[in-house]
Amino acid sequence: MTTSQLISEIKKKNSFLCIGLDVDLNKVPKHLLAEEDPIFAFNKAIIDATHHLCVAYKPNTAFYEAYGLKGWQALEKTIHYLNKNYPDCFTIADAKRGDIGNTSKMYAKAFFEDLGFDSITVAPYMGKDSVEPFLSFENKHTILLALTSNEGAFNFQTLNVGEQELYKEVIEVSKTWHNAKNLMYVVGATKAEYLAEIRQIIPDSFILVPGVGAQGGDLREVCQYGMTENVGLLINSSRGIIYASQDEDFAEEAAAKALELQHEMAEILKGSS
Repeated sequence: MTTSQLISEIKKKNSFLCIGLDVDLNKVPKHLLAEEDPIFAFNKAIIDATHHLCVAYKPNTAFYEAYGLKGWQALEKTIHYLNKNYPDCFTIADAKRGDIGNTSKMYAKAFFEDLGFDSITVAPYMGKDSVEPFLSFENKHTILLALTSNEGAFNFQTLNVGEQELYKEVIEVSKTWHNAKNLMYVVGATKAEYLAEIRQIIPDSFILVPGVGAQGGDLREVCQYGMTENVGLLINSSRGIIYASQDEDFAEEAAAKALELQHEMAEILKGSS
């Protein structure tokens, strides 16, 4: 999916919501455990109930890898189901990869070619040659971890490097990489006030913002500091939507939570137009 197609979907749906598909079998409704593939059954129900309310889905691959081969097969079925039935939804492999060039190339092929994701999250610690293999794929996006929402982000990301913090240096340097136009960035919702300065570095890039909802991030504050003329934000909510209910009405309750966020987003978009 191209950036212009993503922007078009945002405008059509009046939404910039991304739903995280982080499936924990200890939290899914018990009746699904009798299914042949309870992970996929859960995802399919959530997707069918919410696809009109969001513009993106983000499976965190750790939640699939933890279940071995069956988990990976469930991830494969999930992305193929999305691509076949809801190709208008942007897909994010939240895999946080990042390794030496040849390994990164193989990771990129796995997620972009074999699985068919639109994007993947990547850790920048190993630098240019670990990220550029992902950037070489046409109409695929690399979402660079810039400033994350966890407490440990302050261990390194906000330390001064020369005249500015490390996360700013990462963003600045990344703009010089080959095919940097394919970059997006992760900035946690709990770091909303940092977005104003980040926008001075990347005024037009899309930013994936996790942490709204269960982690305490505020949607309107994120939009105040981070929204652009083309929105430029993907706001992720995972647990607050997909685990709204553990009963048989789980998909309907997930849709209700997604609708609440979509309505708030629609109001924000109307106010910014």
